[in-house]
Amino acid sequence: MVNEAAKWVIPGLLFVILTAGFYRRIPVYEVFISGAQEGFEVAVKTIPYLVAMLVAISVFRTSGAMEGLAQLLQPVLTPFGIPPEVLPHALMRPLSGGAALGIATDIIRTHGPDSMIGRMVSTMQGTSDTTFYVLSVYFGAVEVKRYRYAPVTGLLADVTTFLASVILVRKFFG
Repeated sequence: MVNEAAKWVIPGLLFVILTAGFYRRIPVYEVFISGAQEGFEVAVKTIPYLVAMLVAISVFRTSGAMEGLAQLLQPVLTPFGIPPEVLPHALMRPLSGGAALGIATDIIRTHGPDSMIGRMVSTMQGTSDTTFYVLSVYFGAVEVKRYRYAPVTGLLADVTTFLASVILVRKFFG
C-alpha cells in the first residue's frame, strides 16, 4: 500500500503545482524553462570550484601525504583505542565523499562489515559531511567570498563525528 502510494507522490506533486499555476495564471512552462536555465548557469559556475577541489584531493592522495599524515597521527590516537586503519577515511571524508566512500569500501572489504573497524567507518561515512566540498561548491555557487568561521566549524563537526563514531561503536559493539 505504501509502495503504491509512494509511486504517485511525484506525479501528484507535479499535478498540484500545475493546477496552482493554472489558477494563479502563471505561465508554468516559461517559468520552468527560466528556472532550468538558472540551474544550468549555477552548475556551470561551480565547475571551476569542483575541478580545483578534485585536483587538490588527487594531489593529496597520490603524493602519499594522506598516508604520511595517518602514520604521523597513529601514535597519538592508538592509546585512545582509535584504530589506525580508519584514519585515511577520517582524513578524506571532509574533502570528498566519493573518495571517502572508496576508502570505506576498501576497509570494509578488507576487515568485513561486521568488524569493529567496518562499523566505525560505516558510522563515520553516514554521520559526517564533506566539509570542503560544501564550502567550495555550494559557497561557490552562491558566490560567498568570506567564509569566516565555516571551515573551522565544519572541521570541528568532522572531528566530533569521528570521535563519536569511535566511542559509540566501541560502546555498542566493543
